[in-house]
Amino acid sequence: MATKWLRLCVFWMLFGLAVKGRGRCWIYWVGGIFFNNPAIQSIAFTGCAIFVFYQMNFSNIIGLAETKHHLLEMVQQNRLSHALLFLGKEGSGALPLALAFAQYVALQPAGDEKPAGASLFGDEPVVPYIPPSMPAEADAWMEKQQAYLKASKYIHPDIHFTFPVIPKKSGDKPVSANYIAEFREFIAQQPYGNAFDWLQFIGAENKQGNITAEECNEIVRQMSLKSFESPYKILVIWMPEYLGKEGNKLLKLIEEPPPNTLFILVAENEEQILATILSRCQLVKIPRPGLSEIEQALITRANVLPEKARQTASISEGNYREALQLLQHSEEDWQGLLRDWLNACLKGGPVAQLKWIDEVSKLGREKQKQFLRYFTHLLEQSIRIRVMGAANLALPDNEKDFAQRLNKIATVSQQEAIIEELDRNAYYIERNANGKMLFHALTIKLFHIIQHKTLILTE
Repeated sequence: MATKWLRLCVFWMLFGLAVKGRGRCWIYWVGGIFFNNPAIQSIAFTGCAIFVFYQMNFSNIIGLAETKHHLLEMVQQNRLSHALLFLGKEGSGALPLALAFAQYVALQPAGDEKPAGASLFGDEPVVPYIPPSMPAEADAWMEKQQAYLKASKYIHPDIHFTFPVIPKKSGDKPVSANYIAEFREFIAQQPYGNAFDWLQFIGAENKQGNITAEECNEIVRQMSLKSFESPYKILVIWMPEYLGKEGNKLLKLIEEPPPNTLFILVAENEEQILATILSRCQLVKIPRPGLSEIEQALITRANVLPEKARQTASISEGNYREALQLLQHSEEDWQGLLRDWLNACLKGGPVAQLKWIDEVSKLGREKQKQFLRYFTHLLEQSIRIRVMGAANLALPDNEKDFAQRLNKIATVSQQEAIIEELDRNAYYIERNANGKMLFHALTIKLFHIIQHKTLILTE
């Protein structure tokens, strides 16, 4: 009996692999429901989960409809540059969009494989291949391609990845290939994650990530080889900001690449990229999704209640990663922490301030950033209340009351000065600044801005 179930299990798994696209997911799901056997149910549901887990199509990317359409038009009209720079702020979806686009380009048929007319043997004329112009059409087309499964699992032999890495042991000269399995797992789990998330994922702790000179040599070697399956050879470089002067080794390759070679650089900060590399890329700006799109994504993907999704989307300001982080730490009492800070700054004196600073410095970097972002959100709502009136803003009562109180202790110019300081210090936290020193300095600045009406705008 066991052998019978094993044979049936193997047959169903092979049958699923023979079906392309979403059909495979349905095959596995149906198998899990109708076969009353733990072994086949386990394999069936696992097959379904893996397929959904790794899939990265245009439809899985939040918003960015115009950008998706623009990229598809570049392929359709044969205007694809050999080096593209996807520039988008954290949480905008620049990386998942680059992955979907790399997958789409890799699956394009070779020029000599595109059907052009009737057969010499009198068969019916074959419809010429025309690249899709709409994201939904592109997704449907990709799922029908033979190499789609490889591309969707990030194991296509002609799609390469470069990203920041750390040495596994002292004296190592790491390359991205040493961490490729972890990177595939990371982008499948956290496609909207940032470099900090990635480095923590691989256990970097306080080590700085880097794209090494050895990695640059490996890129030159890989991209000089012929492609295996696709007419294109594609390299996705995530976070080129981590390329130091060793990046100059890539200049000639990027400027004069082999035929049908595509470089896709995915960055958050244009100013931190080597100017020599920046000048050789075509810029594709990736805007952040709209608040309504973030809200809808939270409802459908994270199963968040509409009211909570609306509030979280408003605070995150189009940053989907930040929205997920806020949900993860939604039980935190940021308002109480902020109330204590303002009381310590304006009423409590040095002892109360030091006590508060010691408390907040024990929080992790992510929580510190979220706290500063929450303060920024309340200040922005305070300014909106001045302009639009409290009755015209859809805010929870406790937030609306706190925002109105902020209007009583600070003018618009003071609020703007505080927002600049909060944004600057959130950036410093990302760069691993010492939390205790940072909040000590920020407390002093906040006191002077509010109490002495001093606008501290130093760089």
